[in-house]
Amino acid sequence: RVWPLGSPTTSATRVPDVQARDATLAAASSPTFARRSLVGFAALTSLAGACWAISASRMGGMDAGPAGYLGAVGWFMATWIVMMAAMMLPTIAPIAVAADGRGRERAVVGRIVRGTTFVCAYLVVWAVAGLLVYELISAVRSVAGGAFAWDRAGRWAAIVVLAAAGAYQLSRRKRRALARCRRRSPSDAAVQAGLTAGVDCLRSSWLMMAALFALGVMSLWWMGVVALLIAAERLARRSAPGRLVGAGVFLALAAGVAISPATVPGLTVPGSHAAKKAMMRMSPGAGMGEDAATMSNGERSMR
Repeated sequence: RVWPLGSPTTSATRVPDVQARDATLAAASSPTFARRSLVGFAALTSLAGACWAISASRMGGMDAGPAGYLGAVGWFMATWIVMMAAMMLPTIAPIAVAADGRGRERAVVGRIVRGTTFVCAYLVVWAVAGLLVYELISAVRSVAGGAFAWDRAGRWAAIVVLAAAGAYQLSRRKRRALARCRRRSPSDAAVQAGLTAGVDCLRSSWLMMAALFALGVMSLWWMGVVALLIAAERLARRSAPGRLVGAGVFLALAAGVAISPATVPGLTVPGSHAAKKAMMRMSPGAGMGEDAATMSNGERSMR
């Protein structure tokens, strides 16, 4: 059974608002809530499935590895938001449904509006985070030029990010952030609840997303791996096993990239035949918003 509020926590990971937790548990025990849970979870997972299909259509064959071109800002943001919806909607279904369980709306339309508002507010947080990362990467590539090329500092930067993601999974800060992420906001306002959930989950998963960029943000394979790791630690009754599995995966990837990147399953090594083939698809015809030929000198040198 999906635990709607997260697993019982120790004193080190306990967070405030126990009354909100108890109120939601009481609501979750009712038959009405059970029916709403089933419908809400089905709706969110169906929407996530559609977003996966859109992502596959937009990103198919574009995995150029860690140094992959991000495209124009408009193209990237549209792709990023769809990616976040695909990866995150199944994981927020329990807290989204739990939030509705204490809401005052009795009409179906009211619950739909509330749920939609919650999800949109949640995705706004991830959209802002994606825009900041896009601008940061663009600035680094423009200023640093070829300093972060894969055969220079780029490979070691990826190793550091992957190792940091693994270490963070084992930290107390991660445990606390994940505990908050697995519980709904005490607010009955859908916008505030969605924003709070988005910020809490961003604090929990930001290094996992950084690892996605380190492995290849345009890779459907790594997108799926990270999505599964996030789901494992958020949806299980106990979060510890999922956290430990995530730590092991990221630390193993860091070691693999350090020792022999070409042998890491699913990793497209920049400069390889597969990476060059993916770069050829990054053109106006692929819908990326600007020609790959117009990339800055810094972006070219990253390859």
